[in-house]
Amino acid sequence: MPHDTLEARSVRPDTAAPPPRSRLAAPAVAAVNYSTTWTFFDGDWHDGNVPIMGPRTHAAWLGSMVFDGGRAFESVTPDLDKHIARVNWSATNFKLKPMVDHATWHGLVQDGLKRFAPQAELYIRPMYWAQNGAGGGVLFDPETTNWCLCIYEAPMPKPTGLSITLSPFRKPSADCAVVDAKAGCLYPNNSRAMIEAQSRGFGNCLMRDMLGNIAELGNSNIFMAKDGVIYTPAPNGTFLNGVTRRRVIDLLRGDGADVVETTMRYEDFTTADEIFASGNFAKVQPIIRIDDRTLQPGPFYARARKLYWDFAHG
Repeated sequence: MPHDTLEARSVRPDTAAPPPRSRLAAPAVAAVNYSTTWTFFDGDWHDGNVPIMGPRTHAAWLGSMVFDGGRAFESVTPDLDKHIARVNWSATNFKLKPMVDHATWHGLVQDGLKRFAPQAELYIRPMYWAQNGAGGGVLFDPETTNWCLCIYEAPMPKPTGLSITLSPFRKPSADCAVVDAKAGCLYPNNSRAMIEAQSRGFGNCLMRDMLGNIAELGNSNIFMAKDGVIYTPAPNGTFLNGVTRRRVIDLLRGDGADVVETTMRYEDFTTADEIFASGNFAKVQPIIRIDDRTLQPGPFYARARKLYWDFAHG
């Protein structure tokens, strides 16, 4: 046996030299160029992607966080009050402490918007999260709830249309996930569904509930029209009844359209006359392909988008 091998074996473990630093260092991570961002945290505004969590923060470790997302575009902030109300509702349902009242949220948003150009297209994200665990484990301590308001530039997607397919992944039900809150821990499931759909050449996907009924897209609510009637999945506790979804339904019904909330199967969408989506980030978007079937942006989509833009600026 070579002498250097014998010598290496004789070294005591507690005195052995540590591995070279290159073996211990974190792998290189590609730099992220975040868009212009302002975050109100710990009593002041901070420029950029301010660090607010560490490796011991319960929310960073175990996902105990809720958020909401308002929109600013063309100098308007439609339904901002509803998004602010919902983040506090989400916190309550998640067992966090909604310590910021509505008036304070509103005032901070208005102050934050002044830091951007008047026509800037922005995402407005209030957040609550658990800072500490109870005993260092799975339980979090509601008394350690922390919060921030993050506002950042996020261009509105152009209404060029989405392609969709059926996801093999499903939405959880209320007995196995906190679906009655806009909780960050719910979104990795949606993300993997969208990644899987994109690997097959689609931009988004329809997700089913545990009974096989269509719930929503990976990141927005879904509508379809057939024979002059608009249909959308009825809220059943597996997906959020979106602020923009409810607004679009009210606007269409107020304009005389027949909108039916009901139980829906995937086959209903594959035979639809037209399909469109609603969500806070992109508002109203047409679906232009489902599987191998091409669709055109239809009259109900055009009507819904115009009604929403008129409402937003009204």
